[in-house]
Amino acid sequence: MKTTLDINDSLLATAKSLAAQQRTTLTRLIEEGLALRLRSSYAKINVSKPKIPVFKGRGGLVAGLNPSSNKDMLDAADDDA
Repeated sequence: MKTTLDINDSLLATAKSLAAQQRTTLTRLIEEGLALRLRSSYAKINVSKPKIPVFKGRGGLVAGLNPSSNKDMLDAADDDA
């Protein structure tokens, strides 16, 4: 895909020089730099995992309710509605 960018003249000259030294194209140099920057930003975003809230209150299930039965749990939920 072709696009137009406004790049600082000094930065562009330095990039062209580096591309020539590395015997690559300016396009490839820009693509690699952009990929590195995006990878770095993505890694920072995913570093911290969200904390899952945990209820630390008192109480528990209603007496006689089987917590391993979906039917019992749904019936109990319907009774409160």
